[in-house]
Amino acid sequence: MPRTAIAALGTYVPERVVTNDQMSGWMDTTDEWIQQRTGIRERRWVEEGVGASDLAFEATKRALAAASWEAGDIDAIVYATLSPDATFPGDACFLQALLGLPGVPALDIRNQCSGFIYGLSVADAWIRCGQYKRILLVGAEVHSTGLDKSNRGRDVTVIFGDGAGVALLEATEDPNRGVLSTHLHADGRYARDLWCEGPGSKLDPRVDGALIPTARYFPKMEGNKVFKHAVVRMPQAVREALKQNGLKVSDIKLLVNHQANLRITEAVQKAMELSDEQMYSNIQKYGNTTAASIPLCLAEAVVARNVQRGDLIALTAFGAGFTWASALLRW
Repeated sequence: MPRTAIAALGTYVPERVVTNDQMSGWMDTTDEWIQQRTGIRERRWVEEGVGASDLAFEATKRALAAASWEAGDIDAIVYATLSPDATFPGDACFLQALLGLPGVPALDIRNQCSGFIYGLSVADAWIRCGQYKRILLVGAEVHSTGLDKSNRGRDVTVIFGDGAGVALLEATEDPNRGVLSTHLHADGRYARDLWCEGPGSKLDPRVDGALIPTARYFPKMEGNKVFKHAVVRMPQAVREALKQNGLKVSDIKLLVNHQANLRITEAVQKAMELSDEQMYSNIQKYGNTTAASIPLCLAEAVVARNVQRGDLIALTAFGAGFTWASALLRW
């Protein structure tokens, strides 16, 4: 049975940099307050008219160049996002059109912060069973156009950024490369503790000017509850993966966790008893980019931590749903 290996990664973030000091001009906040609570110094936001699929297209072009692939080498697209260009169809179809790949299957994954690992699990299953040999896995988000940029929304708005990261996945027979296992979980009892209610099918009409002042079209988060669950669930998921594969924490060369909050990352590191060299974070530059955060972080981390062929990498995420997940792979 073939394994699923990463042939190349590609990332793209908008040129526009939004600093904490700029945010303090829009709402009652400060650079010190944001950094103390989240570790974020700045984030990237798109210019008007740019959607998540546009960011994904740029990231994909970079990945294709790195792998020396042509777009036509892609057998399928798996695309994770919570911020699609339109209500429907899914962004995978828009990206497929941009890449000039009519007929290639295009699947959207709606698992928010855990979306990239959920997507990896789907792609891995397809490759293992022989259905497809080369798959484009995408995480792309444009949060900036859906945030409440007033004092009412400051706790959430300061966190999020825009960006895209992709992985080109290929079948391999090399026993020292590829995905070892993926582990997916969810608990819908907490769905309303991190969510965006509208526009949704329970609202009639789905968009109504009278509802806009109620903030039902902006994301809401019970921050303390999310934090408490995240710092437990992510280490738990990584230990689950290690146990299944007969491995130890000391075997991990690099752990890349969803970049939700630097304080969460620090808590995960402490809980797992990992060294600084086994961790990497870039939330300081990009904020929380949801489904894009793991590929954005992984692409930088493999260079910064000098990851070599066969090194063990752990991925883990936690987010809305609540959903959480992990994966182990050999680079």
